Formats: sequence, structure tokens, C-alpha cells
Amino acid sequence: MTFVERARRIADDVFFPAAQEVDAAERVPAIHLDLLAAEGLYGLVADPDVSFADVAGVVEALASGDMAATLVWIQHLTPVRALLADESPLADSWLPALVAGERRGGIALAGIRPPTNHLRVRRQDSDFVLDGMVPWVTGWGMVDVLYVAARDPDDVVHFLLMDAADAPTIRTDTQRLVAVQASNTVNMTFDGHRVPLDRLVSTKPYSQWQSDDSTGSALNGALALGVVDRCVRLLGDGPGSSDAAGLSGEAGAVRSALLSADAPGTADARAAASELAWRAAATLAAWQGARTVLRVNHAQRLVREAAFTLVFGSRPVIRDALLRRLHPPG
Repeated sequence: MTFVERARRIADDVFFPAAQEVDAAERVPAIHLDLLAAEGLYGLVADPDVSFADVAGVVEALASGDMAATLVWIQHLTPVRALLADESPLADSWLPALVAGERRGGIALAGIRPPTNHLRVRRQDSDFVLDGMVPWVTGWGMVDVLYVAARDPDDVVHFLLMDAADAPTIRTDTQRLVAVQASNTVNMTFDGHRVPLDRLVSTKPYSQWQSDDSTGSALNGALALGVVDRCVRLLGDGPGSSDAAGLSGEAGAVRSALLSADAPGTADARAAASELAWRAAATLAAWQGARTVLRVNHAQRLVREAAFTLVFGSRPVIRDALLRRLHPPG
């Protein structure tokens, strides 16, 4: 069974049946994340036989079942990739447990993005010291380590592996989100928080990081396609089958564009995926009628998740491309 097939089975048999309950919860159930680990999905990007298309297929499949669990899990892929790509001395000690899902990672990268852009790091004795705020840290309380990016006084970005644990030098403020509340996404403030020097993964000039980061990740578009897939299947069970067929055809084209997008093309591919998710959820809601407004109805949750994909992991170029699609000239 391929990883994508495993993900589809998890989404259909476990995630989707529990999606409404998870949507109302404050945390993703531990058994859901444990299942992803047992199926080898925490080590997905470390498998040399797994392609980007495979990873995107897994993300899409899982998101069609439960966006919150998928959002927590997808953060883990970034520190694993970083340890692999940078050939960090931390790889030998950290990768085995991360790949097995025995340790689970999250990311704290938005503290060096505009408009926040003020998470700072300095060296003091045998530690790095962090000061400032980083928004949108997902999975707090469900991850063991954070892959943190902070700028030093010379405008060099330091990437650190920090223990994801409460401390007197950390304040977390849980964000109330329109969807995926169970992801427990927090804003995190550091006040002289120390991280040992041997937790440094890599460094990069800020200007280079900013250039690399400017278009965002095509992989996030797979989250939106997961919403589309679930809407299509729910429409296909009723009188909206003709709309389902049309949306399914569009999803195929969007998927191909995401998989083949180069850096300049990523923004438009991401925008196309989010715009399609928004239309698919609106179509399902219209067919469901008044019952859509009931909290027990899947359509209202998918509408909220589609709205989430409009802005999740966005960049100015993605926003502009999306607005052009939502408000075409003329």
C-alpha cells in the first residue's frame, strides 16, 4: 500500500467520521497523531523513494478528512527536511526519532516575516538567547520540538531546534481561529529564552532567506485541494453530481499546476487552489441549503476551512493572485 493510499484510508475511516467532534475540540486527539506515526507518515519526506507528488497527495488526502490534524502534522515535515538538506550535525541524534514520529516537530518561522519581523537571537555564553514574538505556532502541546528562525544583529538568520515546553521565559497566547481550532495555534513571546549552542541547525543571510520565502510553498495548496475533494464527494452523493464532476475536473488541472510550478508560478497555483476550495465549499453549502448553518453539518465546516486556506501560509504575491481571481478585470 502506498503512502497516499494509507492516507486516504486514514482520512476516510478515522479522520472524516470524527471531523465534527475534532472541529469543536481544543486539541487534535493524540490517537490521530499516533496513527500517522504508526503508518510511517512522520518520516514521509525522509524516504528517498517519495516524490513531491506523493507528499502532496498525502497532504490532500489527509486534509479531506481532518484539516486540523493535517495542519499539525504538516509542520513536522519542515524540520525533518531541514536536517536532511543542511546535513546538520544534529541529524544523527534527532532524525531517527523524528522520522519514527517518536518526537514530533513544529515550526516557529513567522517571527522574521513582515509585519512581525522582530524575533531576534544573540549569543551569550554557551547559549543562544531569543527575544521577541513569533505568531502562528501550530500544535503547541502536541509537538516536542520547534524549528525556530530568528535574526541576529548582523542580519543572519539562525535556525534552531528548541524544546517545545513551557518555561518562565516563554508566553503563549492561544489564537481563536475560524477553523482548525484543535490545531492549538499560538502566538509565542520570548523574553530572554535560552537555547543551547548545539541546537543550531544552520544559518543563512536574511536577504537570501527572504528571497527564498517570498513565493511560499506549493505544498500548502494541497490543503485546499483536500477541501475540494471532500466537497466533490459529498456533492456526488446527491443532486449536485454534475457540479461535482466539473469541480473534480478543475481540481485535476489545479493539482497539475501545483506539482509543476516553479518559484514564480507558485503564487498563481496556490491562488487557484484556494479559490477553487472556496467555490467548491460554497457550491456544497448552496446544495445543502438551510441545514448548512447547523454546526453538525459538514458543509459549514468545509466553508470555514476553505476560508482558512485563502490566507494560510500566504504571501503578498499569493494574495494579489487570489484577488485577481476573485475580482477579475471587468
